[in-house]
Amino acid sequence: MSKNEPFAPWQCPLCGEKLTGDSTLKCTKGHCFDRAKEGYWHLLPVQSMRTKAPGDSKEMVAARRAFLNAGYYGIFGQAAGELCLEYGQPAAPGAALHLLDAGCGEGWYDRCIAQQFAKAGRPLQLAGFDIAKPAVRLAAKALPAARYAVASSFSQPVRTGWADLLLNCFSPFAQEEFQRVLRPGGRLVVISYHSLEDRLVKNFLRSGNFEGRIEKDFFGKPETPFEIITRKAVTPSSEELVRNPRSRSAKLRAAAKIVRQ
Repeated sequence: MSKNEPFAPWQCPLCGEKLTGDSTLKCTKGHCFDRAKEGYWHLLPVQSMRTKAPGDSKEMVAARRAFLNAGYYGIFGQAAGELCLEYGQPAAPGAALHLLDAGCGEGWYDRCIAQQFAKAGRPLQLAGFDIAKPAVRLAAKALPAARYAVASSFSQPVRTGWADLLLNCFSPFAQEEFQRVLRPGGRLVVISYHSLEDRLVKNFLRSGNFEGRIEKDFFGKPETPFEIITRKAVTPSSEELVRNPRSRSAKLRAAAKIVRQ
């Protein structure tokens, strides 16, 4: 791999084959997906849509965008960027880091991360998806260098093992899909808002399941899927809490997918 490697994170949501192309994505079985004028692809099959407009509405997206742009979660944007820079490792020396934002919303965290990578001179291939089309439209327009798609976390149109680093911010936690798209040795960064959600995240990172049940091999050795990076969760600063008391319960955790021999 090199800095000039093709940017092709997607797989066909209909057959699972690799999607290639620039404006129009195609798979070997002939399925095609055109890029919208705003710069994103719609990779959520009609049969997977329970409503005409799944996910957050335009009004909800606009309200969240105004909240984030006001800087209330600045500590998390900064922390996410720093963690991605520190722990994000590409699959090969000199290659761009493959970063996947699962549930990207309007891409606010992605822009925070991309800015820090640009300042550090680190190559980055950033892809993100969300089930809400109004949010994805804004994300694609704000960060044209990234690849965005309308898709579901529980049926991700992402190639198996593509992600060097997977980011999940206040979004549905699709444990099986996360393990599939994250390469061995890749990193998982999760931001949760509620203490109950954080407990599930801790259990998953420690054991690979929400119950916290640790499986053991034939010799009785624990088979844990991740190595914890943030022994203590990243939490809002005192200054952040003064500006936004509701951020008190938000926590950021990170772990690395263990390479099995």
